[in-house]
Amino acid sequence: MRHRSLLSAACAAVALMSAVPGVALAQVPPAPQPAVPATSDAFTYQDMISANRLGDPQVSPDGRYVVYSVTTTDVEANRRAGSLWMLDLNMPDAAPRRLAISDQGANTARWSADGNLYFLSGKSGTSQVWRVASPTSAPVQVTNLPLDVNAYRVSPTGDKVAASLAVYPNAPDLNASVEMGKAMAERKTTGQVYDRMFVRHWDTWNDHTQNHLFVQSIGRDGKATGTPAWITKGFDGDTPSKPFGDESDFVFTPAGDAVVFSARLAGQTEPWSTNFDLWKTNGLTGDGTFTNLTADNKAWDAGPVFSPDGRTLAYRAMARPGFEADRYQIVLMDVATGQKREIASNWDRSADTLQWSRDGHTLYTTAGDVGSTKLFAVDTRNGVVTPITGSGHVSAFQQTPSGFVFAQDSLREPGDLYFKTYLGREMPRRLTQSNPAFAAKQFGEYEQFSFAGWNNETVHGYVIKPVGYVEGRKYPVAFLIHGGPQGSFGDGWSYRWNPETYAGAGYAVVMIDFHGSTGYGQAFTDAISQHWGDRPLEDLKKGWAAAQQKYSFLDGSNACALGASYGGYMINWIAGNWSDGFKCLVNHDGVFDTFAMGYSTEELWFTEWEYGGAPWRNPEGYQKFNPANHVDNWKTPMLVVQGDRDFRIPTAQGLSTFTALQGRNIDSRLIVFPNENHWVLKPANSLQWHNEVFGWLNKYLTPAR
Repeated sequence: MRHRSLLSAACAAVALMSAVPGVALAQVPPAPQPAVPATSDAFTYQDMISANRLGDPQVSPDGRYVVYSVTTTDVEANRRAGSLWMLDLNMPDAAPRRLAISDQGANTARWSADGNLYFLSGKSGTSQVWRVASPTSAPVQVTNLPLDVNAYRVSPTGDKVAASLAVYPNAPDLNASVEMGKAMAERKTTGQVYDRMFVRHWDTWNDHTQNHLFVQSIGRDGKATGTPAWITKGFDGDTPSKPFGDESDFVFTPAGDAVVFSARLAGQTEPWSTNFDLWKTNGLTGDGTFTNLTADNKAWDAGPVFSPDGRTLAYRAMARPGFEADRYQIVLMDVATGQKREIASNWDRSADTLQWSRDGHTLYTTAGDVGSTKLFAVDTRNGVVTPITGSGHVSAFQQTPSGFVFAQDSLREPGDLYFKTYLGREMPRRLTQSNPAFAAKQFGEYEQFSFAGWNNETVHGYVIKPVGYVEGRKYPVAFLIHGGPQGSFGDGWSYRWNPETYAGAGYAVVMIDFHGSTGYGQAFTDAISQHWGDRPLEDLKKGWAAAQQKYSFLDGSNACALGASYGGYMINWIAGNWSDGFKCLVNHDGVFDTFAMGYSTEELWFTEWEYGGAPWRNPEGYQKFNPANHVDNWKTPMLVVQGDRDFRIPTAQGLSTFTALQGRNIDSRLIVFPNENHWVLKPANSLQWHNEVFGWLNKYLTPAR
């Protein structure tokens, strides 16, 4: 990563020059002015960045309490902090209260069957499992492991905890792994040596550790007893998976005498494989033997959960190896016989995390559905699927004796907790107000629309009116293109690409869920693979035309297109194949050269599925829709943003885009974040990102007329 050193040197040189009298810094582009709100009470990106973030609701076994997390942001200090809050569900008018255990930092709260509340805290210097017997009792440290606990599960009997630690898999034991880590940190040489792929992933170079499971016994006093057992010793792979796995990747058996975990064998094939299987340990001794419960499926198996009677294991399974956006089908496995059966096979949606009902007759799950993410009930006897919630985005849910507590957000509201009875027809009852100041803010009104897109099939989109909308006026437009490409810009809140921030600055917003988007059936999602540049572009063009025809306030000649990841790819593709469509473009971490991408990205299963094979076997598949081949048609001003720790779409892609723009003498601006990955996450960087993006829009788009 030599260019990082060069970038650091350049920054140091600028700092030295600024201290020398008479030396001008004219070569440093001036910073843009922050966007001006459309009205004095308009919702802005400054509001979004500093907003509280609620999530991870956990209901106590008796259904009385819900504990949830709240993350607050200090933009000036450039940091975020999490805390745990509790709400008494038996007292509808009671205010939530912050738990005292949060004073030392706390997250990932989980209830055990006996009513104890467990959580992770770094109070001892490393992230360890702690416990409180009641919300007001003093916390007790459960684990005292020499490494951070990155995920954990409490056994059904409450006498054990399974903890995931990042260890050197070839170490003979945990203490030896710790010593190996110390030796690596103290060595004088810096060269990293690899003999198999996945040398880097997401935003981290491979440090040769893997996530492995350890089981620690718990005494009656709530503290750890004995030596933890390394129960996945000898398994070549991560559980939870890196970088976004969690405790849903593993679960104790009902008797607490073994663990079932979802993992992919590493070996020499990991970057090409989506073959996660469900594995069962041989007891809890760590003898190095495992049973593959899903060896018959070469695609992704995930999210194991046992039924209340312990007789059935439910999980989610994809069907096509190498395709990360395949539909997750619900599978039930008879624990005694190993026999499997699919349920709700005709339900053309992809199931997310599963929860059993208390009687074992229903599985609850969330799934994308025509722009929303809803909570569904799936009857395990006949496969009947019933929606429980309506519009909006359900991000998490928990059962109570009488219904559900769930976290839901929408285009106009960040996440909060709601309650709804089982299959009741009443409107959900709001439980929390995580950002009370937003009640006084003005948001743009939004509406979903549809049109005939590629192949004359129905395609959906959203249009948002600008804040301060006046009938009869024409408004500039932010045309947002989602990433994935198997994703969606639907009725949900975002802390990165939030459409309402554009509406708050006086822009109308148009978003199209083109072919390839999720929530409209698997065939719709499949349609984009090996068709990145034709079918989605046709949808975007037709959707843009349909929106202008339907909504007269859209100023079609006064618009900017913006996108990230695949959306950034599409910005580059638009530059060469729809060059008269927009007055300006914004490309965040977008693919410039699909052929080079096939050799430099890390999750190779993705590019090989999307482009029809490896680049040396099917070069035509990579060149067919390659933006780099159409640079001679580029003419639209473009803002380019790149995270230097983005190993999914490496920095060379953003630099190549900027080189092409500068070489074509097209007005362009490059922003590189050395300490960000595929997403811009740090508060100060997020503020800079938004200032730059809105400054670019303000430069090229004229105000409403």
